[in-house]
Amino acid sequence: MHALKSATRATLALLLLACSCTGRDTADAYEWKEMEVMTTAYNSLSWQTEGNPAIAAWGDTLRPDRPSVAVSRDLVKLGLKRNTPVLIEGFTDTFLVKDKMNARFKRHIDIYMGKDLFKAREFGRCRLKIAYRVPKSGGADSLQTQEKQQP
Repeated sequence: MHALKSATRATLALLLLACSCTGRDTADAYEWKEMEVMTTAYNSLSWQTEGNPAIAAWGDTLRPDRPSVAVSRDLVKLGLKRNTPVLIEGFTDTFLVKDKMNARFKRHIDIYMGKDLFKAREFGRCRLKIAYRVPKSGGADSLQTQEKQQP
């Protein structure tokens, strides 16, 4: 178990390093923050959602081939807004924030797993470290400019 935790920490550190070195302008404009969150999984099944199960809170269409997460609303306030890149301990993919969770959840992310209910249930519930990219603080004008550049 200790070896697995060390390996996932090393993977997360390498991913952070790789992402921070992808471009001088990007590295200058953004920073990576880390935290530990409760992590679960969800699916595009009608009985799990309201309305069209493949449409996320910001109107994005969820697809199993595009790694994405839903975040609790308190995390949105911390900078995990639509299309924010997220690295999750134990995963090699970079996930994008595409959905918001019910207001009752706090410090929580939900990994999208398409229609594979078995895979989501098998994942279960655990506390994992995440890293997410946010604009560096540099005043209101700087933040607005950086948000416009983000897709």
